[in-house]
Amino acid sequence: MKLEQKYVLTSEIAREIVNKAEERAKELGVKVCIAVVDDGGNLVEFRRMTGAPILSIEIALNKAFTSIAFGLPTGQWYDLIKDEPALLYGIVHTPRLVIFAGGLPIKYGGKIIGGIGVSGATSQQDEEIAKAGISIFENQKV
Repeated sequence: MKLEQKYVLTSEIAREIVNKAEERAKELGVKVCIAVVDDGGNLVEFRRMTGAPILSIEIALNKAFTSIAFGLPTGQWYDLIKDEPALLYGIVHTPRLVIFAGGLPIKYGGKIIGGIGVSGATSQQDEEIAKAGISIFENQKV
């Protein structure tokens, strides 16, 4: 029997991710909600910037969940389903699925360790903010 090593997204790392994401949101002049979940979709860290839309709370959580559920950025979903009407109109009724940008899987050592979801600005800005958050993993060696 061979066991695999598993990396865990700690609350300290999740806090760093959220801090970095919030820093980018401030640079862009937007107020957002930022959610970080572990590889099982459980909330690890959350922040609602003062003035961020209330509806964005749930959207940020769902973007983070969607990103780990299939290991894909949420911004890739629409292109995957747009030409298949049954999927396009059916899958959007799947609870927690978000098909626009702002949710990214967090990977370390080639494995998904969590996800980040950002909501409150344009979907492009949300994704840019999420990318800034997970940039803490750039240049990390496993």
